[in-house]
Amino acid sequence: MVAITKIEVQKKNKSRYSIFVNRGNGEEYGFSVDEDVLVKYRLHKGQEINEKELRALIEADEERKVYHLAIHYLSYRMRSRKEIRDYLIRKEKDEKYIDITIKKLEQEKWLDDREFTRAYIQSKQLTQVKGPMKLKQELMMKGVNEEIIDAHLMEIPFEEWVGEVRKWIEKKEKQDIRLSQRARKDKLVGQLYTKGYTEAIISEALSTFENEDHEREEWKAICYQGEKIRKKYRHLHGWEFQQKCKQALYRKGFSIDLIEQFLKEE
Repeated sequence: MVAITKIEVQKKNKSRYSIFVNRGNGEEYGFSVDEDVLVKYRLHKGQEINEKELRALIEADEERKVYHLAIHYLSYRMRSRKEIRDYLIRKEKDEKYIDITIKKLEQEKWLDDREFTRAYIQSKQLTQVKGPMKLKQELMMKGVNEEIIDAHLMEIPFEEWVGEVRKWIEKKEKQDIRLSQRARKDKLVGQLYTKGYTEAIISEALSTFENEDHEREEWKAICYQGEKIRKKYRHLHGWEFQQKCKQALYRKGFSIDLIEQFLKEE
């Protein structure tokens, strides 16, 4: 048996208490507990505790510490179950207390992978350009069940994904105007695949890519690229000069007809 001789509020954490005890050799520091544990077990000066009760107190306090650690981690943003578990493992917490904490957080609605998925997708759509495949990959890395992810992604209309991509294309088209239309299109497609958009979304978004404005831009682009190529091969003459220019411009994605037209403007 040990007797509680003194209870003090800790200076650095006002919600925790240091418990001093006497095991028969005078007063000494025994252990510390969370305020909730102090109240739950009605700890007070002069109280006698046996070893079994002491172990129960220490376990209850460890459970509270793991719970508060998880709550603090959640205070920055929503987390998935796996993120919480991985965080507590990194903090070297016992698996038993981790399981208890996760179960309690789910019961209190602090932890919900379905709600986390919904909020995650919504946030990324508002702040970043990411397609469904990229979002799915990121959520699966956070441990979210594939069925939950698919269910939320399917709620977003196909037209919404297409509209998102078209807005991005409009901004990108103002850049790289010195590239041929084919080169620009290939570059856009590559970037969109990397961002996680499906082939169907990309094809639909690019279906309006070619129009009169693009024709004017294509002529400006071949003029820019063509002048650079002419300078490069200015040491050549006649047929050889023509062939080298045609080959170089074709590799840059310009059509044969446009190349012929440009070279006639020489």
